[in-house]
Amino acid sequence: MWLEAEAHHFNPAVHSIIFETFVAPIFGNGRPSYQSIIKANVDKLGKVLDIYESRLSTTKYLAGDFFSLADLHHLPYTHYLMQTTFSKLVTSRPHLKAWWEDTSSRPSFKKVSPEMNFPTPN
Repeated sequence: MWLEAEAHHFNPAVHSIIFETFVAPIFGNGRPSYQSIIKANVDKLGKVLDIYESRLSTTKYLAGDFFSLADLHHLPYTHYLMQTTFSKLVTSRPHLKAWWEDTSSRPSFKKVSPEMNFPTPN
């Protein structure tokens, strides 16, 4: 269920935010980020994260009290989201924030996350 939520609700919204924040300014031939796209998707993602917050108020991880692929699949985009001004979408929700702090502190993620960066625009 949570992989479906990620694929159909979380990913489309967070992808648009990340693309417009990091990718478009670098590879869009100088085009600016479309703030209207970002705003619309911040609103959508907020609604999705409200559901995640509710779920995480009853379980430690998305699929239950065990770390699973559902959590793992959320790590890359959440990592990038946390590098934006929209990180408050996570940090303002206490259970989601605790989930992020737990999952992002796993040794395997700590090992790879320093390499997960977008190049800076010229």
